[in-house]
Amino acid sequence: MSRRGPTLEDVAREAGVSRATVSRVVNGIRNVDPDIQELVRQAVEQTGYRPNRAARSLVTQRTETVALIISGAGDTFASRVFADPFFGRVVSGVVGYLRAHAMHPVILVAESEAAREQAVDYLSQGTVDGALVVSIQAGDPLPAMLVAARIPVVLFARPDREQAVSYVDLAHADGSRLAAEHLLARGCRRIATISAPQSILAAKDRLDGFRAALASAGITEVPVAEGTFTVDSGSAAMARLLIEHPDVDGVFAANDLMAQGACQVLREQGKRVPQDVAVVGFDDSSVAATCRPALTTVRQPVEKMAAEMARLLSEHIQGTRTEPASIVFGAELVVRDSA
Repeated sequence: MSRRGPTLEDVAREAGVSRATVSRVVNGIRNVDPDIQELVRQAVEQTGYRPNRAARSLVTQRTETVALIISGAGDTFASRVFADPFFGRVVSGVVGYLRAHAMHPVILVAESEAAREQAVDYLSQGTVDGALVVSIQAGDPLPAMLVAARIPVVLFARPDREQAVSYVDLAHADGSRLAAEHLLARGCRRIATISAPQSILAAKDRLDGFRAALASAGITEVPVAEGTFTVDSGSAAMARLLIEHPDVDGVFAANDLMAQGACQVLREQGKRVPQDVAVVGFDDSSVAATCRPALTTVRQPVEKMAAEMARLLSEHIQGTRTEPASIVFGAELVVRDSA
């Protein structure tokens, strides 16, 4: 026969208070004297009591579960998500915050209209308390669908149209300006860039900021080859740039994966990095340290941004924040060997 676990009554007996008082403390109800709260917490620790999550959710009307939705498009989107270090960093930041606050994530991938509708239906059933959305699709309807369903939501990156929704983002244009200024300081003058799809706001901001910084230095013609955030697309873009602009001496890639692809092609073409062509990436992902040579890159503090996204959502869920908020992190240049 299994041993009975400690109950609310056991905690109440240990603390010398009523069962109802213990229930209020355990369920986060705030109208309890702080000294009594501490007594109950000590009694919980001494007895080894573990709240019944199902019973607690009936009281708090919360599941203590949050959905992390990665939204994009295409048949291969899901496989790309799990191969890209960026998304792993988002998950790490979210899980780190949630775990510290006794909350749990449910990860959903919404790669089609049907998948987005399924996600909204699932969340509308009260299975989670709110949603964190990372979207790389221009005009993604998912945030508006969640808002319309009255589901608390926070976005990673500002939406591409006006919406009453909280988000966390990076000062992308400032980051690419740092990349341009670093290449210029190295003496580069025939500078090109490998951009990402311009339908994505972050990618557009990175390109605009880079061009503006070079224009301020008198460089108005900037060759651009577009990639899709992958190593292969960076390789293909670099190969095109070398054919059309063989004298290029500096390259800024809109993420580290594309910068890695660029370095591979330059090496294959007999170009030394950084002596012949300096390369700067963006993100400061794990790729930056393992690339050869190690990448100079613009740091995007993804884990901190994701944790902040989770914190904002927690405030919306608890009702301590009722208006949309926007938090923009600063970018930082990390100098390594490639530039």
